[in-house]
Amino acid sequence: MKYYVVIPAHNEQDFLEGTLQSLISQTLLPKKVIIVNDNSTDNTEAIIDKFTTNCPFITKLNTTSSTEHMPGSKVINAFTKGLTLLDEEYDFIVKLDADLILPTNYFSEIATVFKTNSTAGVAGGFVFEKNKLGEWQLNHPMHKKHVRGAFKAYSNTCFKAIGGLKNAMGWDTVDELLTQYHGFEVITLDGLNVKHLRPTGDAYNKKAKQLQGKAMYQMHYGFIITLIASLKMAFKQQKLNAFFDNIKGYLNAKKQKTPFLVAPEEGQFIRNLRWKGIKKQLF
Repeated sequence: MKYYVVIPAHNEQDFLEGTLQSLISQTLLPKKVIIVNDNSTDNTEAIIDKFTTNCPFITKLNTTSSTEHMPGSKVINAFTKGLTLLDEEYDFIVKLDADLILPTNYFSEIATVFKTNSTAGVAGGFVFEKNKLGEWQLNHPMHKKHVRGAFKAYSNTCFKAIGGLKNAMGWDTVDELLTQYHGFEVITLDGLNVKHLRPTGDAYNKKAKQLQGKAMYQMHYGFIITLIASLKMAFKQQKLNAFFDNIKGYLNAKKQKTPFLVAPEEGQFIRNLRWKGIKKQLF
């Protein structure tokens, strides 16, 4: 199968070479790779140039954006710019982070999913990170049917159906909700383990939490589901502020009449899906 990869990269000199080496070592190589060098000020571009020289299927795109690192908008802006260099003649397309090590069979396994399952819309493995003992362990904060945004693969038909990726916090939730709305499945593969080289930060980000609440409004969650989701998140993270900041973000978005990310009928489907999940957990 034919697949393309887009890699947003901002100051990734410590990790990018390992990621690209694992990508060019795949048993099923990509047809095209676009690395979007997003305003990097370190040695990222030199590393990219090293690979573009030796791998004709890898292309560099230099772009400039805000230096502020906020979840959602920066990375999706870079990804979207990368798409402009690609045609639509692919079987599946991948958004890949620049701080990962992929097993050599990663994309051959993903290709098998799309080849054998016509309803597969999103596919991926699982993230492993080093613990304090230096051992690789699963780090998957959501349910097992969720593919982390770091390495999402979309079938051609699914990617077009959901209208690409939304430029907002929560893009890697709304994409899977819309995937299901349009009749596709989200497939996760046990045993397909991706090493995440940059540990997930523990620092609390007030602005990011408010953006998360805003995204819940934009996805038509409604206040009650947002309340439940915010409580669950705060409990899991053991940070009470996460609850209040999420709710503040939701209420501010509602007050400002922020445009929704999805259509009303899609929002109704999302609410029904969320209620179904809540009831399943309770009963």
